[in-house]
Amino acid sequence: MSEAFARLVAVMSRLRGPEGCPWDREQTLESLRTYLLEETYETIDAIDRGDPQALQEELGDLLLEVVFLAQVCAEKGLFGIEEVASGIHDKLVRRHPHVFGAEKADGARDALGRWESVKNAERRASGDARSVLAGVPETLPALLRAFRIANKASMVGFDWESAGEVLEKVEEEVAELRQAIAAKEPRHVAEEVGDLLFAAANVARLSGVDPEMALQAANRKFTDRFRIVEEGLARKGLHPSAENRDEMERLWEEAKAQSRGSR
Repeated sequence: MSEAFARLVAVMSRLRGPEGCPWDREQTLESLRTYLLEETYETIDAIDRGDPQALQEELGDLLLEVVFLAQVCAEKGLFGIEEVASGIHDKLVRRHPHVFGAEKADGARDALGRWESVKNAERRASGDARSVLAGVPETLPALLRAFRIANKASMVGFDWESAGEVLEKVEEEVAELRQAIAAKEPRHVAEEVGDLLFAAANVARLSGVDPEMALQAANRKFTDRFRIVEEGLARKGLHPSAENRDEMERLWEEAKAQSRGSR
């Protein structure tokens, strides 16, 4: 394995060298940002499709971006891939005292709590006065970020007791949203929609559900059902439009019944 990795690093170094590839040589940290994001999403797609061969390929592409970025940083005199690998190795050991030390973890949540505890202690020891929530990237999709923010807060004891308790918050936010809509206050409506979505993300979290994955599944379900509606309209020589709303509703109910029956 070390030989395979060393060969990859050597190839990247050559591609960036004086006699290397013109395209690779002109890339910067900023230009590689887009490719890193793209390869990350393609890797996620391979996982969602349950395709091991595609996943292997996409993980290779993702690893390439890591090596590429480290090579650019090495050329700037910042750090190299060795420091990247060594750094994450040491971090894993430090933040798993229940594996590499004498501590014990009572389940996955306790293990995560210990990771966060060590992380926060490291931050304080280094003089980092940033918030506990500072490690949640602003570039995350909003729903996933809501999940991560609340999870971080829960690790230091700031949380609801149960999903049922958050459901009461959801109902409260729905009532406030109704009021904002009735008052025709766009900014207030936007704020209440945000509060409602944040509360919903926490219902998912406390129910052991990843809200991003749940919403993706709901998106796929809606898309599949709407395609059935479009196919049904096409068989009658119709197309999706407001004037065909009744027929679309009928076909939608059929699509729902069909999807339930296929479970």
